[in-house]
Amino acid sequence: MFWLGLLIIFLLIFFGARVGDVFMGLLGGVGVAIFVFIFHVQPAAPPIDVMLIILAVVLAASALQSSGGLNFLVLIAEKMLRKSPKQLTLIAPVISWLFTFLSGTGHVVYSLLPIINKLAIDNGIRPERPISNSVIASQQAVTCSPVSAATAAMIGFMAPLGVSLGTILAIAIPATLVGVVVSAVCTIRKGKELSEDPEYLRRLAEGLIEKSEEESGKQEARKGAKPSVILFLLSVLTIVILGMFTELRPSWVSDGVTTILSMPHTIEIIMLVCATLIILVGRPAIESILNGPIFRAGALAMVCAFGLAWMSSTFINGQTAFIQDHVATIVNNQPWMLAVIMFIVAALTTSQGATTLIMVPIAIALGLPSYIIIGAWMAVNANFFLPVASQCLAAISFDTAGTTRIGKYVLNHSFMIPGLINIAVSVTVATLIGSALI
Repeated sequence: MFWLGLLIIFLLIFFGARVGDVFMGLLGGVGVAIFVFIFHVQPAAPPIDVMLIILAVVLAASALQSSGGLNFLVLIAEKMLRKSPKQLTLIAPVISWLFTFLSGTGHVVYSLLPIINKLAIDNGIRPERPISNSVIASQQAVTCSPVSAATAAMIGFMAPLGVSLGTILAIAIPATLVGVVVSAVCTIRKGKELSEDPEYLRRLAEGLIEKSEEESGKQEARKGAKPSVILFLLSVLTIVILGMFTELRPSWVSDGVTTILSMPHTIEIIMLVCATLIILVGRPAIESILNGPIFRAGALAMVCAFGLAWMSSTFINGQTAFIQDHVATIVNNQPWMLAVIMFIVAALTTSQGATTLIMVPIAIALGLPSYIIIGAWMAVNANFFLPVASQCLAAISFDTAGTTRIGKYVLNHSFMIPGLINIAVSVTVATLIGSALI
């Protein structure tokens, strides 16, 4: 039953990858229906906290975008990129990592991709190199951002083991950043040069590629943009402080039991307040918040988390005994296998948050050291493996030269090599730093 269920998930994801977009999430619902009505597996709880954190963060990020704040940040990033355009493959991923670290969602990379694409073409650089690395970097930073769903879940799991948010960030930040840099260096010559790429030459001959406007770097920020950015960054800082110092969060005593405000609820509350303040200060067109590309991308992420994560959680919950028995045997003998297993689950769920919720409790139940768990946690950024993540699909469409693509055999896509390098390096570095700190 385990292998049959796994085959069903693979087939659904493969079919969903061919159609793409929201269809992936809808197929997750089909998977839940198959497991529940055909195999009589009790459905798992939908990943509500993950979905609500995504919604709250996306609302704040969308309000920031509508107020011009995100454009202000993009202008700063563009100036940085234009200073060293020849080093675009190295600089763009680091900036993308920083954007995700600050916002908690890899979907903010959408605002950078058009700029990266234009600068690459203007400077004769194959866009696939900086674009693919930037997409992977934006995913890597999810596991070190204090306002991401995955980190929020990790905080809750590791707190009883005596591991604070500060310790998690001290391990995850350098691990993911080193992975991003190493990947960019290793793929700086990946693929044919732009002047030799047949797809680019075809599009160029047909007049499908437009030269970028140099004036784009001279745009000015809107009046409410800077205050909006300050509010957003202060909100992120507040979340970090409240995550590191539990005593600062509200608590309630009932029947002698003290309950402290959870980090998921903390993030949701602060991000909703942040969005409200940005609207009041930045004065964006209110209807643009729900119509913007960031909110649409966030809605797609929620649908995928709802369907795919629910499907995988239902499947795994129905096979808990099998998984624990076999995983325990493998992992206790070879702890590094935990990272491989997390990678596989993440590739299936295409969600760092969902994979964290599924795998970390199992790892804790197996009695593994905290540094092994955190090191393996870096492998949850495997949603690139099947190129169905919305960032991957967006990157392909933003590459007007046609160099970023999904291969004939699906898995031979532009994100595979930088993604594998990032995860291998991040897992190794996080495990080494964790062994020294914990």
